[in-house]
Amino acid sequence: MSKHSQTEQPQDQATNYLPKKRRHKKKPVFKIVGLIILALLLALGAYGLHLYQQTKSAAEKTYSSVNKVNEAALTSKVASQDPISILLLGTDTGAEGRTEVNGNSDTIIIVTVNPKTKRTTMTSIPRDTMAQMVGTSSYNFRKINAAYDIGGAKMALNSVSKLVNVPLTNYVSVNMGGLEEIVKAVGGVDVTPTLTFSYGGYHFTKGKKIHLNGKAALAYSRMRHEDPQGDYGRQARQRQIIEAIIKSAVSTGTLTNFQSFLDSISNNVTTNLTFDQMVAIFKDYRGAAKKIKSDHLQGISGWWGSASIQVASTTELQRVSDNIRSELGLAKETVSNETTRQNTLNAAYGFNFDHPMTEQNFTVFSQSDN
Repeated sequence: MSKHSQTEQPQDQATNYLPKKRRHKKKPVFKIVGLIILALLLALGAYGLHLYQQTKSAAEKTYSSVNKVNEAALTSKVASQDPISILLLGTDTGAEGRTEVNGNSDTIIIVTVNPKTKRTTMTSIPRDTMAQMVGTSSYNFRKINAAYDIGGAKMALNSVSKLVNVPLTNYVSVNMGGLEEIVKAVGGVDVTPTLTFSYGGYHFTKGKKIHLNGKAALAYSRMRHEDPQGDYGRQARQRQIIEAIIKSAVSTGTLTNFQSFLDSISNNVTTNLTFDQMVAIFKDYRGAAKKIKSDHLQGISGWWGSASIQVASTTELQRVSDNIRSELGLAKETVSNETTRQNTLNAAYGFNFDHPMTEQNFTVFSQSDN
């Protein structure tokens, strides 16, 4: 064999091994793809962290404590997924030129959430219901909606809690402007009007489902004088709007309006729920939003001087108390408070709680009267 032949053979062998070496060189490509996927995951994680921090920042702006000891107790309840009640207050500020610091709470709803039965119950307390203002320096018995204006969320919580004998430690306060913005943020809400009427430039037809933007939802929930049921009809429509908001808020569709939703919360909502408590409730209690039950404290129309009022009978107070306590898993207790005392005294002077035929005069007796 010639030298030339001997030198060609190693070249041929090297050529035979060349494809294998090229296959080995493909490995960096997979590494690059892996790095790209990792980078995308990190980017998504960073974006999620950004949203988390953004949400936390917005939530912290809404926080306003009334009793840190009582509020802290909610954390253990939520951790155990026990039923909870939150007082929802709708204040008459933030729209139509109203700029009061507190304002009256025209909407008062006890929202009870039971993750075990997967049920949420909304119980409205009429704003004109007579009740004791709990926490004032001197005796004060008047319409329940004044509690928020006099002593803020703390007095509202204590006064409503005392009225129906239900433990209440946490609240969410939303002003009128906030309701409009929140509805806008969730992309509007769908409701089926309970009656036909026009208000605020909007027309609603009974039984005809309609999609409402923020302004229309505010108009739908505010009309009172044209409703045959008066404030009770308005309460029912308010619960409709709130129910629609809850269902929209727990849906993924809300994410498309995420920033707007955060802005509406931070600017128009006040609560003593911490951010961690909000996250836990949203995570573990959202299933209860699928079934929502509505109720209200039914009052008797009357007059307190020149003021039109609602008087809740002792029997009705007991019914509402029993229902809410049952939802909370608490034993029933006899309601005994300043309202029941006033009821007893008024009944002795002829106020008819059983079969009222006309609006009656209600007397507020002093603490020394018996």
